[in-house]
Amino acid sequence: MTDKKRRPAKKRPGSHHKSPYYLQPAKAGTVTVFRRPAGNRIDPKLCGSMDSRAMALALVKQLEKAESVVHDLFLEATDDGIEALEAVLEACRQSVTRRADHAAAPGAPAPKGRRGRGRRRGGPPRGGPAGQAPADGAEDTSAA
Repeated sequence: MTDKKRRPAKKRPGSHHKSPYYLQPAKAGTVTVFRRPAGNRIDPKLCGSMDSRAMALALVKQLEKAESVVHDLFLEATDDGIEALEAVLEACRQSVTRRADHAAAPGAPAPKGRRGRGRRRGGPPRGGPAGQAPADGAEDTSAA
Protein backbone atom coordinates (compact mmCIF):
# COMPACT_ATOMS: atom_id res chain seq x y z
CA MET A 1 0.00 0.00 0.00
CA THR A 2 1.12 3.51 -0.64
CA ASP A 3 1.33 6.08 2.09
CA LYS A 4 -0.56 9.23 1.26
CA LYS A 5 0.52 12.44 2.85
CA ARG A 6 -2.31 14.42 4.31
CA ARG A 7 -2.46 18.16 3.93
CA PRO A 8 -2.75 20.09 7.19
CA ALA A 9 -6.22 21.38 7.96
CA LYS A 10 -6.92 24.93 6.89
CA LYS A 11 -7.42 27.40 9.67
CA ARG A 12 -10.56 29.40 9.41
CA PRO A 13 -10.04 33.12 9.04
CA GLY A 14 -11.31 35.22 11.89
CA SER A 15 -11.27 32.38 14.39
CA HIS A 16 -8.56 33.92 16.53
CA HIS A 17 -9.68 36.41 19.18
CA LYS A 18 -8.05 39.80 19.31
CA SER A 19 -8.96 41.95 22.26
CA PRO A 20 -10.56 45.31 21.47
CA TYR A 21 -8.52 46.81 24.31
CA TYR A 22 -4.97 48.08 24.02
CA LEU A 23 -2.42 49.69 26.30
CA GLN A 24 -0.37 52.84 25.86
CA PRO A 25 2.42 54.13 28.09
CA ALA A 26 1.64 57.43 29.79
CA LYS A 27 3.46 59.95 31.97
CA ALA A 28 5.25 58.96 35.18
CA GLY A 29 5.30 55.27 34.33
CA THR A 30 1.54 54.81 34.24
CA VAL A 31 -0.23 52.76 31.59
CA THR A 32 -3.43 53.89 29.89
CA VAL A 33 -6.09 51.43 28.71
CA PHE A 34 -8.11 52.24 25.58
CA ARG A 35 -10.87 50.42 23.73
CA ARG A 36 -10.88 50.45 19.96
CA PRO A 37 -13.66 52.47 18.30
CA ALA A 38 -16.85 50.52 17.71
CA GLY A 39 -20.25 51.40 16.33
CA ASN A 40 -20.57 55.10 15.64
CA ARG A 41 -17.46 56.07 17.61
CA ILE A 42 -14.53 57.70 15.86
CA ASP A 43 -12.06 57.99 18.72
CA PRO A 44 -10.91 55.20 21.03
CA LYS A 45 -12.58 55.19 24.44
CA LEU A 46 -10.31 55.95 27.39
CA CYS A 47 -11.02 53.24 29.95
CA GLY A 48 -8.55 54.26 32.63
CA SER A 49 -4.95 54.78 33.69
CA MET A 50 -3.20 52.35 36.00
CA ASP A 51 0.05 52.51 37.93
CA SER A 52 1.60 49.44 36.31
CA ARG A 53 1.25 47.23 33.28
CA ALA A 54 0.06 44.33 35.45
CA MET A 55 -2.77 46.45 36.85
CA ALA A 56 -3.66 47.64 33.33
CA LEU A 57 -3.86 44.05 32.12
CA ALA A 58 -6.04 43.21 35.12
CA LEU A 59 -8.32 46.10 34.14
CA VAL A 60 -8.53 44.77 30.58
CA LYS A 61 -9.49 41.35 31.91
CA GLN A 62 -12.15 42.88 34.16
CA LEU A 63 -13.55 44.98 31.30
CA GLU A 64 -13.71 41.94 29.03
CA LYS A 65 -15.72 40.11 31.69
CA ALA A 66 -18.09 43.07 32.01
CA GLU A 67 -18.49 43.33 28.26
CA SER A 68 -19.22 39.62 27.95
CA VAL A 69 -22.29 40.16 30.14
CA VAL A 70 -23.49 43.39 28.50
CA HIS A 71 -22.58 43.01 24.83
CA ASP A 72 -23.60 46.49 23.68
CA LEU A 73 -21.93 48.32 26.56
CA PHE A 74 -19.63 50.40 24.36
CA LEU A 75 -22.18 50.83 21.56
CA GLU A 76 -24.80 52.81 23.48
CA ALA A 77 -25.12 56.39 22.28
CA THR A 78 -27.90 57.57 24.61
CA ASP A 79 -27.24 59.56 27.76
CA ASP A 80 -28.34 56.64 29.92
CA GLY A 81 -26.03 54.29 28.04
CA ILE A 82 -23.08 56.64 28.46
CA GLU A 83 -23.78 57.00 32.19
CA ALA A 84 -23.99 53.21 32.53
CA LEU A 85 -20.69 52.83 30.67
CA GLU A 86 -18.97 55.35 32.93
CA ALA A 87 -20.35 53.58 36.02
CA VAL A 88 -19.08 50.21 34.78
CA LEU A 89 -15.65 51.66 33.95
CA GLU A 90 -15.38 53.24 37.41
CA ALA A 91 -16.46 50.02 39.14
CA CYS A 92 -13.88 48.01 37.18
CA ARG A 93 -11.11 50.51 38.02
CA GLN A 94 -12.02 50.43 41.71
CA SER A 95 -12.14 46.64 41.73
CA VAL A 96 -8.66 46.35 40.22
CA THR A 97 -7.13 48.93 42.58
CA ARG A 98 -8.81 47.29 45.58
CA ARG A 99 -7.35 43.90 44.62
CA ALA A 100 -3.91 45.42 44.09
CA ASP A 101 -4.04 47.17 47.48
CA HIS A 102 -5.21 43.98 49.18
CA ALA A 103 -2.46 41.90 47.56
CA ALA A 104 0.23 44.45 48.44
CA ALA A 105 -0.87 44.85 52.06
CA PRO A 106 1.80 43.53 54.48
CA GLY A 107 0.69 40.59 56.57
CA ALA A 108 -2.19 39.82 54.26
CA PRO A 109 -2.77 36.12 53.70
CA ALA A 110 -1.58 34.85 50.36
CA PRO A 111 -4.41 34.13 47.96
CA LYS A 112 -5.22 30.44 47.83
CA GLY A 113 -5.07 28.50 44.62
CA ARG A 114 -8.04 26.47 43.58
CA ARG A 115 -10.60 26.62 46.30
CA GLY A 116 -12.34 23.42 47.19
CA ARG A 117 -9.78 21.04 45.75
CA GLY A 118 -9.21 18.00 47.98
CA ARG A 119 -12.15 18.80 50.22
CA ARG A 120 -14.80 16.17 50.81
CA ARG A 121 -18.45 17.00 50.35
CA GLY A 122 -20.75 15.95 53.15
CA GLY A 123 -20.05 13.22 55.63
CA PRO A 124 -17.60 13.40 58.48
CA PRO A 125 -14.15 14.86 57.90
CA ARG A 126 -11.30 12.46 57.33
CA GLY A 127 -9.90 11.12 60.55
CA GLY A 128 -13.16 11.89 62.33
CA PRO A 129 -13.61 14.23 65.28
CA ALA A 130 -11.05 13.86 68.04
CA GLY A 131 -12.12 11.88 71.13
CA GLN A 132 -15.00 10.04 69.47
CA ALA A 133 -15.35 6.39 70.46
CA PRO A 134 -16.06 3.75 67.81
CA ALA A 135 -19.78 3.06 67.40
CA ASP A 136 -21.60 -0.26 68.02
CA GLY A 137 -18.73 -1.90 69.90
CA ALA A 138 -16.43 -1.96 66.87
CA GLU A 139 -12.81 -2.73 67.58
CA ASP A 140 -10.15 -0.08 67.42
CA THR A 141 -7.76 -1.12 64.66
CA SER A 142 -5.18 1.59 65.30
CA ALA A 143 -1.74 0.43 66.35
CA ALA A 144 -1.54 2.76 69.36
